Amino acid sequence: MRQVNFVVIFVIALALVLFGIENTEPVIIHIAPGIDVESPLCVELIIAMGIGAVFAWVFSVWAQVQGYISFGKDMQQREVRIQQLEQDVQRYRVELEEQSLMLPAAKVEDGDGGEAFAQ
Repeated sequence: MRQVNFVVIFVIALALVLFGIENTEPVIIHIAPGIDVESPLCVELIIAMGIGAVFAWVFSVWAQVQGYISFGKDMQQREVRIQQLEQDVQRYRVELEEQSLMLPAAKVEDGDGGEAFAQ
């Protein structure tokens, strides 16, 4: 995967260099009324791409933070549900023990007065 990343970055950098060599004419950018910037077209476009990349990175980080927050909420809900289920299991165990105490004891009769010996 590192090799693929290297190739992608190399191709993008090479394309930017070739683009810069071919587009050296100065152009004017009107940022706001009274604010004009004049520089080569390649520099302005590379800066615009850099700003776009920064925005994409910030959006990616923001999406990851939101994912971590929602994951934390899901984990809290799961923990609460697990505790509820554990309490249910404990209650059912107590109920089973109470019911087993209420059942009559089974008597074993094998004709010898209740005692059986192995011979």
